[in-house]
Amino acid sequence: MSCSEVFAFHLDRVLGLNRSLPAVLRAFRGDVLPYRYTGGAPRPALWWDPDIRHLADRDNDQNSVPLSWVQYQRLLQAHCGGETALDSAPCVGVRHSEWGRLALFDFLLQVSDRLDRYCCGFTPDPAELCVENLLHAKCGSSKDLLLVHILVRTADPSRLVFIDNAGRPQQSADNLNFRLIEGIDEFPETAASVLRSGCLERLLLRSLYTDREFWESRGGAAAICWKLDRIISKIKNIFYLSFQAVKPMSIHFT
Repeated sequence: MSCSEVFAFHLDRVLGLNRSLPAVLRAFRGDVLPYRYTGGAPRPALWWDPDIRHLADRDNDQNSVPLSWVQYQRLLQAHCGGETALDSAPCVGVRHSEWGRLALFDFLLQVSDRLDRYCCGFTPDPAELCVENLLHAKCGSSKDLLLVHILVRTADPSRLVFIDNAGRPQQSADNLNFRLIEGIDEFPETAASVLRSGCLERLLLRSLYTDREFWESRGGAAAICWKLDRIISKIKNIFYLSFQAVKPMSIHFT
């Protein structure tokens, strides 16, 4: 887990998605953990939810439902929970609007691990795990491509849970992964409104300030504002690129 996941949690909050598990930066002390965790430097920590459902298959326990890329594209067309019942094929019990939330979040942060762990939608660096593990070589066969970290809670199986949200902030504009929004026909209106409003930086600063350890360890307001300015500028550019491909539609929020 990296510090970028802490930022991702706060972005999720201010966009009104509310699907990421809480992530904070904390300094650990004591003799129970290895020294690398207690050496003084704050480290990211995730508040895990034991209600997250995992498959019994040990080879596929990072998912609540097994889903291939081909199946995913089919269920997007089915508009599950609207035109097609959640318990009818090809649906897997997740509402259609959830995939718009996930796709927007992953596209803004360029998180490819869930929807494109094979790095088929961009040119990966040779050091990427998808290249080292020979996953990228499978891109020619869509039927062999599987989604990962598609998780739900047992108590609320129609809503997704976002984990492992470390993105690629260094991704260049000419190498963005548009595969992450392939098949998506709506974005959450609340998130789109925040991104268009010009208030994203102020909202993020207010949210990040609540994690005092993160705030102070990153140099306080001056240093964080300088970093945020660059990150937010890139996020907005990415959003406007996605906006050309996906029309925001009104989504009911509970």
